[in-house]
Amino acid sequence: MTAAISQRAANVQQQATTVIARRSSAAAVAPPRRAIGGTSRQDAMALAGAAASSLCTTMLLFGRLTPLSGRLGFVIVWFIIFLGIYAALLSLTEDRPAVVDRVMAALLTSASVLAGVALASVIIFVLWRGRTALVHSNFFTQDLSVTGPSEPLSVGGITHAIAGTLIMTAISLVITVPLGVACAVFLNETRSRATSLVRTVVTAMTALPSILAGLFIFATWVLILGFPRSGLAASIAMSIMMLPIIIRSADVVLRLVPGNLREASAALGAPQWRTVWQIVLPTARSGLTTAVILGVARGVGETAPVLLTAGFTNTMNVNPTKNPMVSLPLAAFKLVSAAEPNLIARGFATAAVLMLLVLILFTAARVLGGRPVGRLTKRQARAATAQSARDRVRIDAMSSSANRVPQEMS
Repeated sequence: MTAAISQRAANVQQQATTVIARRSSAAAVAPPRRAIGGTSRQDAMALAGAAASSLCTTMLLFGRLTPLSGRLGFVIVWFIIFLGIYAALLSLTEDRPAVVDRVMAALLTSASVLAGVALASVIIFVLWRGRTALVHSNFFTQDLSVTGPSEPLSVGGITHAIAGTLIMTAISLVITVPLGVACAVFLNETRSRATSLVRTVVTAMTALPSILAGLFIFATWVLILGFPRSGLAASIAMSIMMLPIIIRSADVVLRLVPGNLREASAALGAPQWRTVWQIVLPTARSGLTTAVILGVARGVGETAPVLLTAGFTNTMNVNPTKNPMVSLPLAAFKLVSAAEPNLIARGFATAAVLMLLVLILFTAARVLGGRPVGRLTKRQARAATAQSARDRVRIDAMSSSANRVPQEMS
């Protein structure tokens, strides 16, 4: 009986043995890895050949073979032919995934270059048209209260527009920052059924035309409630445009906070409000700052809400509750719409100042948002290290005193 069982076990083991076939020497050699970065000599030659041949083909189509004409059409047809010839040249030496990769890289690179050229052309055009006004110091220190349409550029400036923009933006921040952060916390930290509805409304508000926000505040604040046009009304209209941007950005940032931080706080017995106030919000501080800056960059460039709710003035007004107040976008629009060359130059210079302000805001958002959520700066790391050292001294003192009491009792 024992011999039969042993024989059966041996047969089962022999049947269960897996035999791996030997690879041939040709199959053992791994195929060469394809480089995914950089441009080789072969790629450069393919690009140059495709560009030259597509240019010649397009010149034949627009000059001799067809009645096509126009510079824009010439560029579009040349680019389409370039992509086709480039893909054909790559297919002679590369496989299908490599061809698709190189063609898509060429397409995306061309789109990036086109966007960069468009942005650079706008910036250069605005700076060139406003260069005659930007070189005068009075442009940044005076208003237009005593400046006529034909006055030289050495008289008058946009101080009133700069002050109005700063005042309205500050009031908008006072309104939107608490509401936006509170709404983002509600969307992330609660399990209410209303979160989906609130998120849908916020998403829809991001596409709200600014003219509708201005009309809404004008109808309610000015016509129904009877308040005058002022910087406060414009600030409320700007807040409507800034609020969804801040909420959505803060919502994304709060989602990036690690869940184990919340779990550790709850395990220590902290209530949810304390966890949010002392753990979640400080961890996402840099991201929340980026969200606020992005909202400011959206609101500072609005023209229609300010025109409807604050009016227009050429004089300095620092009281946001009464009298008209002007902002940089509205001042640029009014000045560029004038017929006098000097006023037009002031308008383009005002637009250049506005572009500089928005560039500073987006640069600050990029710098602050480049650090991942939870990563401390060098100053914060030094402060945390110093606090840990103080806590260690305090805990050691408490431990030594606790050990001294039993010894004295004994």
